Amino acid sequence: MAGIKMVISDNLIVLFGNVDMQKACGIGTREVSTHGTLFVEEKRKIRELEKKKCIIIMGRGKKKRMKVSEKGIYKYEYVRHLKGRKSTHTRMGMSLTYRTDSWISPAPIIKIPNQLMASTSFLSASSNVLLHNNTSQSNQRMFRLNPTVLPFPNTTRVTRFRRGARFPVAAISQDLIKTTLRVHAEKPVQFKVRAVVTVRNKIKEDFKETMLKHLDAISDRIGTRNVVLELISSDIDPKTKSPKKSNKAALKDWSKKSSVKAERVNYTTEFIVDSNFGVPGAISVTNKHQREFFLESVVIEGFVSGAVHFPCNSWVQGERIFFSNKSYLPGDTPAGLKVLREKELINLRGDGKGVRKLSDRIYDFDTYNDLGNPDEGIELTRPTLGGSQNHPYPRRCRTGRAPTDTDMHSESRVELPQPMYVPRDEQFHESKLNTFVIKRLKAAVHTLIPGLKASLSANHDFNRFSDIDNLYSDGLPSQDETMKKIPLSQLVAKIQQCTQGLLKYDTPKIISKDKFAWLRDDEFARQAIAGVNPVNIEGLKVFPPVSKLDPEMYGHQESALKEEHILGQLNGMTVQQAIEANKLFMINYHDVYVPFVDGINALDGRKSYATRTIFFLTPLGTLKPIAIELSLGPSSGSKHVVTPPVDATTYWKWQLAKAHVCANDAGVHQLVNHWLRTHACMEPFILSAHRQLSAMHPVFKLLDPHMRYTLDINALARQKLINADGIIEASFTPGRYCMEISCAAYKNLWRFDMEGLPADLIRRGMAVPDPTQPNGVKLLIEDYPYAADGLLIWSAIENWVRAYVNHYYSHPSLICNDRELQAWYSESINVGHADLRHERWWPRLNKCEDLVCILTTLIWTVSAQHAAINFGQYPYGGYVPNRPPLMRRLIPEDEEEEESEKRANFLADPEKYFLNALPSLLQATKYMAIVDTLSTHSPDEEYLGERQQSSIWSGDAEIIEAFYSFSAEIRRIEKEIELRNSDPTLRNRCGPGVLPYELLAPSSQPGVTCRGIPNSVST
Repeated sequence: MAGIKMVISDNLIVLFGNVDMQKACGIGTREVSTHGTLFVEEKRKIRELEKKKCIIIMGRGKKKRMKVSEKGIYKYEYVRHLKGRKSTHTRMGMSLTYRTDSWISPAPIIKIPNQLMASTSFLSASSNVLLHNNTSQSNQRMFRLNPTVLPFPNTTRVTRFRRGARFPVAAISQDLIKTTLRVHAEKPVQFKVRAVVTVRNKIKEDFKETMLKHLDAISDRIGTRNVVLELISSDIDPKTKSPKKSNKAALKDWSKKSSVKAERVNYTTEFIVDSNFGVPGAISVTNKHQREFFLESVVIEGFVSGAVHFPCNSWVQGERIFFSNKSYLPGDTPAGLKVLREKELINLRGDGKGVRKLSDRIYDFDTYNDLGNPDEGIELTRPTLGGSQNHPYPRRCRTGRAPTDTDMHSESRVELPQPMYVPRDEQFHESKLNTFVIKRLKAAVHTLIPGLKASLSANHDFNRFSDIDNLYSDGLPSQDETMKKIPLSQLVAKIQQCTQGLLKYDTPKIISKDKFAWLRDDEFARQAIAGVNPVNIEGLKVFPPVSKLDPEMYGHQESALKEEHILGQLNGMTVQQAIEANKLFMINYHDVYVPFVDGINALDGRKSYATRTIFFLTPLGTLKPIAIELSLGPSSGSKHVVTPPVDATTYWKWQLAKAHVCANDAGVHQLVNHWLRTHACMEPFILSAHRQLSAMHPVFKLLDPHMRYTLDINALARQKLINADGIIEASFTPGRYCMEISCAAYKNLWRFDMEGLPADLIRRGMAVPDPTQPNGVKLLIEDYPYAADGLLIWSAIENWVRAYVNHYYSHPSLICNDRELQAWYSESINVGHADLRHERWWPRLNKCEDLVCILTTLIWTVSAQHAAINFGQYPYGGYVPNRPPLMRRLIPEDEEEEESEKRANFLADPEKYFLNALPSLLQATKYMAIVDTLSTHSPDEEYLGERQQSSIWSGDAEIIEAFYSFSAEIRRIEKEIELRNSDPTLRNRCGPGVLPYELLAPSSQPGVTCRGIPNSVST
């Protein structure tokens, strides 16, 4: 044989060469073909070579040098001479394949199969391989097969030299391969590997769980019931035509460690596998115990290729299949895993029938037909959201509960404390659940005294600001004359003693630096761009503003705003000049509320306007409100404009007008921007990801941390928050119309292609396209904290996603041919958002950049966007006068004739009139309790740039390195935000009494911190 070739398979180094080379090596040989000689290093030689860290084959000709690391060949350098020319080839990659089609006849590539493997750990220890070439042109013509170098362990990519490479390479005949297979198939070598299984314990157990744990320990000790594992190879057994499997092995010492109180407990077991087993691609875990357990990970040690990691993070009851951390596109799935991959997805989809049990792991779609409770009365009847033209809505997770007795189209309800179904792995873990339970108990204690007062006294309003202040000092409202007549003091003392100060509310941040900041107009305007809802302000392009409502349904909705209302506030500019200079901005809730105002004002104790607020951008870069338009419903057609005050009367009217704007803002914030856009609209993408993307799909691995807990928090919302007569209806002005407003916004306003931050800013006229800027947009308000910080986060996410996508999809055809990816996106739209599936604005998914845009939008929405509008709810809304969620009075001139007494009260005591227009004591404390819960970070929160098992969640070293780069960028952004918050020139985030903008600062401690970006929507 006139050449040399080195083939490295998972466990074997095979050298092909002539007899001279064999003698030079001093390695035993075996003659198997007239066209070539195969020789395999004996164990003695392997050990010697491992010590030397290299192999040197002596011969004549040029040298080839391959540098090898733990990741495989990372650089190949070869110098060749051809017709007097000298050239150097350098290729980067995990493995190399050399083609010489230009000078030998083309033929199929031969790969050395697993049967050629021998027991050696040479690969993991070697650092250099030096090969000397010894060839002659005369012998090259006799070979007709393209030689190949097989991939190193843990490699996924192959770099190929272009056609035309002319360096001499030896070949191997088909006869040699067949003969070798016969020789080595007869004597497989068996060896042991060890599994280390990490189980997460429950810290608190009820009596039933404790009893089951002891029974399981007993049954495990005697061997009747235990936890059994079985390895499944990525390769197919040629005899059985099914995946190769190891022996079944039970976990050791389960009974001995059952009493361990640690959060995590490690168990071990051993398998015996053959040398031709291949690399494990899956593991079967069978829990025969009566009690489920949470399996965090499994690590298999002992294979030459290194440890094999199985991140599980799942509850196990019965038999489960888990895949290793290696990612595969559907077309690249190893033969041994193809059937398992599809079977697992079929199990997760279910059949769409029957009632779901809490232990199920089935993901399916349904409409929002469980918000009402018609069996309890017609006043609790609510329309089904989704599935109709009048009430389009995203789909939610199907539970399969029976219909109500009075309405076959409404699903019966499950009330707390009974849990609502979500797939088992989507349920809150113990730490998260405990946080919610504690907050729920705290909320009950907080509302105890206000509820008692409301039941005993007809007057349960705030009459003085000191009544509100008392909630943060001792947790008790002031006692009026009626309450003083009741022997309440002893009861209150007992309650305070038992609750140990839990009656006291934490002081919200908005009054922590300046108690009266909320009264100032500049603070009112600042919160439009740096508060809890900074996503509704828009550039004013037409004055007066024009309504988009159908005049046939709602009449002609002409604005009452005139130039004379704002001309004196424009620093000498005309209205048109101010518009052209991008100085005028607006928060417009007119079209959102007008269709519902008449119905809202007919409710008991609810009063509302449809508002428009005009802002002017001052030379200091801050905003100031210059006019508020208040519109009643179509039935009255009443509209008028309130401008900044000039005396005491107009001052209190201005404060009332701002309060109504805040009430409008609170409703849109909670029902549209928070619930609809970040909770409800994301649920279909999550459901479909579990149904259509295998756990080994790279896109699923990318999205996995961003789907955590979302289904469970959404189910809790249906149970307690957005249901008929739930907390949202009780606490916000729209009352029973709350979810209909959310539904109308989905129909008229929501667009997935506009949910990305740059697109949203351009749509709202807060930025213009500018390719010279890092994010491609230029802000029209330079000191717009939400947008400025958000663009940093957006870019970091986008760059990370682009690196990830380009790694797995090197060509657009891979996107189009990825059946799982296309099924995920198609089902998310056509089933999950079925009512909007025909809209033309849905992005296409044909190329890599399409996927980057879609995934970046999803990750941005569930992480940074949700954080920006959620975790400031208590810091800003916990002080009800700053951000009232509900209004109970109109301004005096809009009250009915029989309400003339209220107008007299306004003149006599404007402070009391203002406070009586706000939520009652009981309404306020309920609202404060719920936003306190929603604003809380749990101890097990995972923040942007963090992942469970961050070093092994992916089996690809390049991806792990890219993720660490993303994490470093997130930390850099956090430092940049800190610098911005200390810059006195940025007056919207720095100054006396001004809160720093930290809602997009990535990290946080547990609790209510007004900062932190969790990976997912979990509150």
